[in-house]
Amino acid sequence: MEAMWDAQGSAGNADGGAQELIDALERVVPGRVLWHAADTSEYSHDRSHHGWAPATAVVRATSTEEVAAAVQVCRAARVPVIARGTGTGLEGGANAVPGAVEPATGIAAQRSRAVIIDLRGMNRILRIDPDSADATVEAGVLRSELNPVLAVHGLQFVAGPGVDASIGGMAATRASGTNAVKYGTMAENVRGLTVVMADGAVVKTGGRARKSSAGYDLTHLFIGSEGTLGIITELTLKLAPTPEGRTLTVLSFPSVDAAARVVQRCLQAGVDLARAELLDTAQIAAINAYSHTDFREASTLFVELSGEARSLEGQAARLDAIADAQGLLERRRIDPADQERVWQVRHDALPAAQALRPDSYTWSTDVCVPIAHLAQCITETQADIESSGLLAPIAGHVGDGNFHLAFVLANGDDAERQRAAALYRRMIRRALSFGGTCTGEHGIGEGKMSDLIDEHPTGVPVMRAIKRALDPEGLLNPGKMVDLRGD
Repeated sequence: MEAMWDAQGSAGNADGGAQELIDALERVVPGRVLWHAADTSEYSHDRSHHGWAPATAVVRATSTEEVAAAVQVCRAARVPVIARGTGTGLEGGANAVPGAVEPATGIAAQRSRAVIIDLRGMNRILRIDPDSADATVEAGVLRSELNPVLAVHGLQFVAGPGVDASIGGMAATRASGTNAVKYGTMAENVRGLTVVMADGAVVKTGGRARKSSAGYDLTHLFIGSEGTLGIITELTLKLAPTPEGRTLTVLSFPSVDAAARVVQRCLQAGVDLARAELLDTAQIAAINAYSHTDFREASTLFVELSGEARSLEGQAARLDAIADAQGLLERRRIDPADQERVWQVRHDALPAAQALRPDSYTWSTDVCVPIAHLAQCITETQADIESSGLLAPIAGHVGDGNFHLAFVLANGDDAERQRAAALYRRMIRRALSFGGTCTGEHGIGEGKMSDLIDEHPTGVPVMRAIKRALDPEGLLNPGKMVDLRGD
């Protein structure tokens, strides 16, 4: 498809065609359009190592109507549109592409044709119904903003990663995080959506009812679609009661295998795990250095139990017995006043890993496998890391069979990057051979498109057909999820 304009002008100036687009955007979202490369660069990439280029313009929307109007302007100009929340993704899902770029530095060589629609200004909590345990929010609301308001009603929104991502971005990537073992992913915690389609039309999906058999499940079609089918602007959320009590125990083991098997045995025995996080020795060492903690440098579990206070003691006793049977090295009960601080230490695992090595960047990736294969999958991945000579700490949501590997790579070292790529491919193939998936929660973005084909060779053509049906001109977040040139 021929573009109606070209945005390959200088870093600080738009060319004539791009200026017409910018002027049109200014008319529908006055005073909130950025177009200088120095300004748009901040919005043009996520936290991943994948390539990006400064977007031609950024629209800072504050309503569904403004998003729809901006999409209509871009469609008329045949300009790609990328929705963006907080930019915390790890697979380039919100990156502006194409553009020649050095992955280690993120320095872009040319402008991207895309327009970014920044949803952070859509940050209103529209409705809370404590009796129905649901709420409706705009896409830019952060979980850290929502939960203090919900706490007044004895409620919480539990889905989402450790980073403070936007609710809309979490739905777009089908995020999960540490609470998923008990409460599920975003897919289980969203009841309805408002979505702006590729032509600017506004569609509402789902509703507030706890169940429905009304037609195609459009809500779950858009959840996890990474902005390639539509732009999520509002969400109706399922809420959970705040638990009466919580315990957090840090357990050290002689091996990752032993730690993973503790979680497997707990699930088999019906221990009500709220969170179960595994960190290998390299990751614990990184955390100790970065967060000034003194955890034993061994394969470690952070295990949280939650529920009625009278049941927690019995649950903890069952956890202790299972841990002892797997060769427990050390047990540390965390004081309730320190629990949030310790969980923040866990959430800081990625920056802690990068801090192990100066002048480096991280390539963070994840896989997910059936629980029965988790110990073997992690152990074999650790062996690959050791033989490769790479620095790559492991952390994982082991209650779900999901683990993350963070390559810490030297800037500009192509040989090291190639070794990491080879190890990454082995990890993906191993996960798929166990009946797992190439990504438990990071998403596909631009980084895992070929892995998606390996995982779902018969499903990807169906995904392409859906993409073509809903976005026939291919303007919504192009170059992500599925490659329309592939068939």
